[in-house]
Amino acid sequence: MADYNICQVGSLKLKRTAGDSAVKKKKKPKVARGAIQDEESAKASPSGSGRNSPAAPGGSDERRTAAEKRFQEVQRKRLADKVKKLAGKTHKDRVNDFNTKLETLSEHHDIPKVGPG
Repeated sequence: MADYNICQVGSLKLKRTAGDSAVKKKKKPKVARGAIQDEESAKASPSGSGRNSPAAPGGSDERRTAAEKRFQEVQRKRLADKVKKLAGKTHKDRVNDFNTKLETLSEHHDIPKVGPG
């Protein structure tokens, strides 16, 4: 019974010296943090055209080169074609096309059919 009286009770205590106390950073009050952020946002965008607000439609074209404009136009056309292609098919049609594609592959690429049945 005397052996059980020696055991530690309570939480573990880590070794620390007097000068090695935990360093805690001082937090600014919430009101001060909000005021600082408001000031920074006002300095960065006095006209209100920040990251969250929509850009002016004609302003960005002036800074882009001809190559960038062509690239953007090609990207828009490709996206429109992709949307038209996907909108024309139902999910069932896409699954059937995928299954026919899988049937043409060799057995090395064997994947069980997708969908019900």
